[in-house]
Amino acid sequence: MSQLVPKGKAFNRTRQLLLANELALADSHWSRLRGLLGTSPDDFGNGRGLWIVPCKGVHTLAMRFAIDVVYLDRDGTVVHIEPDLKPWRFAPMRLQAASVLELPSKTVTITGTVIGDKIDITLQKDGDNQPGDQHAPSR
Repeated sequence: MSQLVPKGKAFNRTRQLLLANELALADSHWSRLRGLLGTSPDDFGNGRGLWIVPCKGVHTLAMRFAIDVVYLDRDGTVVHIEPDLKPWRFAPMRLQAASVLELPSKTVTITGTVIGDKIDITLQKDGDNQPGDQHAPSR
């Protein structure tokens, strides 16, 4: 991810599978607006992800590749999924969502992630390579 630095991991606790081991965080106005724009498909391969907080919906305008979009409520429960969202599309808004995980296309299918699954997000503490506290998606 050219403009986003991996800071954590996303783990599907229900399925006991890692969704992203290089998870970037978009939690400022600018980073949420920018999202994955300017990221090449080669820079967003398996194991990568972007956690957008807060977020109730996304778009893929000006993107060059499809993504899986996983909507999470404030407890980290999957409330909606948009698999394989193609470039130049708008995903629906989900009012119950507190955040969104953007993952490489096919991640949802490969991991069997479904609505109701519990997702744990773990972020590294700033300036530290060790995992920090587990964070619920409501920041």
